[in-house]
Amino acid sequence: MLLGFKTELKVNNTQKILLAKHAGVARHAWNWGLGLTKQILDNNKNNPEALKDTASHKTIKFPTAIDLHKWLVALVKPEYPWYYEVSKCAPQYALRHLRKA
Repeated sequence: MLLGFKTELKVNNTQKILLAKHAGVARHAWNWGLGLTKQILDNNKNNPEALKDTASHKTIKFPTAIDLHKWLVALVKPEYPWYYEVSKCAPQYALRHLRKA
């Protein structure tokens, strides 16, 4: 016999705002990382391995989730101060899931 359980979170307004901020930061990090990885894939597709020797046509190593997070901290966080209002785990997990996808 299979049983199912429904769970409902009872959050106050402060917690609702905080959950929405975490979701927004995760979504922004995912979209930023997706755009960056698409640019890398397009660059590598347009520049095959034969052109690897020239300085202007290099293939770029596909980034790991850690690489993406380091770039996010260096490039994006200074521009968007609302990243500091939430936990660091929200963008990290978004980028981890992006890497798996």
